[in-house]
Amino acid sequence: MSRATIVPFEITIRVRDCCLCLPVQRAARALARRFDEALRPLGLTNGQFSLLMSLNRPEPPDMASVASLLAMDRTTLTAAVKPLERRGLLKVTADGSDRRVHRLKLTPEGMTLLASAVPVWERTSAEVEALLPDCNPAALRANLRAISR
Repeated sequence: MSRATIVPFEITIRVRDCCLCLPVQRAARALARRFDEALRPLGLTNGQFSLLMSLNRPEPPDMASVASLLAMDRTTLTAAVKPLERRGLLKVTADGSDRRVHRLKLTPEGMTLLASAVPVWERTSAEVEALLPDCNPAALRANLRAISR
């Protein structure tokens, strides 16, 4: 039987104090809870809001581009789309030139709900940014985008 290698407690402290992953995960969960709570009266989660917002463009995007934008795999996106489609907020259609490609389009009901959600998002975003008095939110967003590439 081999002896277990011991990781000194000092390393645990160093990882706690220097790791970027844990505080980013914690912040992401806290932000998700905050936006979920704010959007709950509209019957949306923050993920659903992001998905609907990603469809707000001149031409209906295909599933692959939406999955890439939202950092999801296509299976997860498909699962996220289904309840919104059942609610009549978006429509999935085959592409006119390649029937294997599926496009996502906001319905009029989806556009109306998204328009109602934008002020909630704006207010909640302002509240979150107010919690960061010593931070440049634009720089934070840029740094987070750099990590997520």
